[in-house]
Formats: sequence, C-alpha cells, structure tokens
Amino acid sequence: MIPADPTAPPGEISGDRMVATVAALAADDFAGRRVGSAGGAAARGWLADQLVVLGATVETDEFPLRAVPELAAAPTVTWGAGTSAHRLTAGRQVAVHLASAYTAEVRRGRLGVAGAGDPAGRWLVVPAGMSLFDAYGYAHGATGLLLSRPVDADGWQYTTLAGPDPGPLPALTLDPATHRALLAAAGEQGWLAADAPLRRLDVTGTNLHATVRRAAPGGPDVLLTAHYDGVGDHPGLRQPGASDNASGVAVVLEAARILAAEAGDGVGLSVALLDAEEIGALGSARHARRLRAAGADPLVVNVDGAGRLDRAAAVEAGGPAHRLLALLDQAGRQVGVPLVAGPVASDNRRYGGAGFAAVGIGAGMAGYHSPADTAERVEPATLTALARLVVATVRLAASAPATLSSPIGD
Repeated sequence: MIPADPTAPPGEISGDRMVATVAALAADDFAGRRVGSAGGAAARGWLADQLVVLGATVETDEFPLRAVPELAAAPTVTWGAGTSAHRLTAGRQVAVHLASAYTAEVRRGRLGVAGAGDPAGRWLVVPAGMSLFDAYGYAHGATGLLLSRPVDADGWQYTTLAGPDPGPLPALTLDPATHRALLAAAGEQGWLAADAPLRRLDVTGTNLHATVRRAAPGGPDVLLTAHYDGVGDHPGLRQPGASDNASGVAVVLEAARILAAEAGDGVGLSVALLDAEEIGALGSARHARRLRAAGADPLVVNVDGAGRLDRAAAVEAGGPAHRLLALLDQAGRQVGVPLVAGPVASDNRRYGGAGFAAVGIGAGMAGYHSPADTAERVEPATLTALARLVVATVRLAASAPATLSSPIGD
C-alpha cells in the first residue's frame, strides 16, 4: 500500500506519496520489472491493489510475447597481450550486443581487426564507423565481434531490450577506451576470451486497465497511461527503473487518486498501466487495438519519465490531438509548467497511430536504462509538477470551450 501523507490535506497532490510509489517500484522485490519476469508480476499485483483502493474496476489482459532477450549470467570477458590478462567489468567496460548469438561457453581467440587480415578463429575488433552488417562480411570463420559503444555520464552502457534479431556470431560492446585498447592490441598478438549468454525467452505480458468512472453520454473520456515495465535486473546488476518509468506510474496514480474523489462533471476517467513498452511498446499497441474494437474514443495522456524537469516538459502529439494539446497547453499555463514540443518515444505513439487523440509527456530521466536510475534521483518537485499538469488537463476537458488554440502544435 502507498503510505498516507499526513501533511497533505484531502484532495491535494502529495509529493511524498509519489516518492513512496517510486521507491516501492524501484525496490529489490520487483527486480527491475522486466516483462514476463517474477519481478514484473509482483509489481503488477501491487499496482492492481493501488487501483482498487481508488475505487476503480480493474481488469488484466495477458498477451504472448516471443523472443524477449535476457542475460542468463553476467558475461565473463578477459583480454590480454602475451601473458598479461585484464578482466572487463560487465555493464561498464563490456556488455552483450542484442544481435549476439547465444554463447554459453567461454571462447578464446586471437584479436584481429574486421576488414584486415584473416578473420578465422579471431575475435574481431570492428573499427569505429563500420556497421555491424558490414562487419559480418569480413567475419567468415571468426570467433566473435567487438564493437565500440558510448557510455553514459555515470560510466554505464545502457540496456535495451528492443533491437535486431540474433546474428551468426557472439557480439560484445566495449566502452570507447577499452575498444581503443583492444584495437591497438590486435596488432600486438592480443587475445580475448569471452562468452555471450544472452538468450531469448517466450513470455507473457500483462496490461492493467482500471475504470474509475464512465463518461456521461456525449461527454469526454480521458485515459491516463504509463508503462510499468523496466529493462530488468541483470545477474549481479540492479537496474531499478525509477525514472523509467516508476516516476510516470507514480504521477498517473496520484492524478487518478485526486480525480477519483471529484464529481468529474461528466468526464470519463480510466487508467492503463502498460507492460512491454521496453520491447517496442507492444502492450500499448494491444490496448489500442482493444479500445478501437470496443468503439471507445478516449483522449490519451501518457507519462513516461517524470524524473527531472529542466526548463520545460516535452510534449509529443499523435492522432487528432489538436484539442487535447490545447487543453494541455492551457493547463500548463494554469499550473506554471512550461511545455515544449519534443520527442516522447513511448506508448503515446501507439495510441496516436491507432487514431486516438494522444499526447506523451516527458520530463527527463537520470541514469536511463542503467543501475544509476535510482529512486533518489527522481525529483519530488518534478513529480508534483507533472501530476498538477495532468489533473488540470482532465479538469479542463469538461469545462473548456470546444475550440481552443495551442502554440505547442499538433
């Protein structure tokens, strides 16, 4: 249960409650909330309880997913020149590329350079600027491929779950400094020994849909959405997923709590907490299809990344969203949250693509897709600002005139 905030009067947004929500979802019990995982299921059960407390009618919708990548173990990677040996740190100096073939055993080979010399039996360092596709053309008989990949400001290689299908060889990504060192060692009889234990699993995704109240005949209907899944923990490596997207879930739950206690003036209100966003927004794609088949036509407000508001919150619109954008713009001016048109590459695009009026709101993330995405880096003031923005937008949906202008753009 979300702890009550005794300092917040009834009906007022509680930053402390949202902070507690983020901390709960980012905790060890939920293990990064990867789709199809035990941690994801535990988080979903906890969230369903929160929605029931609001008085909502909660439904779950399961759907099959194929070939979701998961590390079976931390990769073991050692390299050297001559008798020297250096163990690389997983997640920082080395990670498994999503296109890697599953390789459970450690394979040792001499270092080579893709496109130079005989590749047979060698781990090939792919020069910067050469694509993976081109590297395959030089890799006949090679042991594996080593590609450069930038690290973030905290020194982590970020995790992704959506990407290419497995290729024919094990493939690892190296931070730029390590990549340069191995490229130099390839001309000095260097060697590398590594595995690539990235497997693909068929799993089940599950969306949560909660109806708070139904719209009056002819009245507007609003759907608040956020994805609750994360990229998940790696073996030996916690990835809490606090900004992405425990923060968005916290904002949506808090806004729904405030709005559920109000009369609503005929505005329908529902909440969708979505799974499988991290593997291509597949949960929202399914939910959008179900809404379309049911003849529903909600205004969709999606929150993804409410961790750190800089100068303005980014807003991206899809579908016939001019009126919704105008409502959001007016709400932003009312509550003092600056808005700017910008990319929000999340579930809002699936709803917009299905023909619904949809906006995505994002306010920044620290430690994106890495162990640095921790609860303490989510700003309480940002959570409060976005919750106020969402609440004001829904309130305006009933009271604002039918025609509004917006400088944000459609």
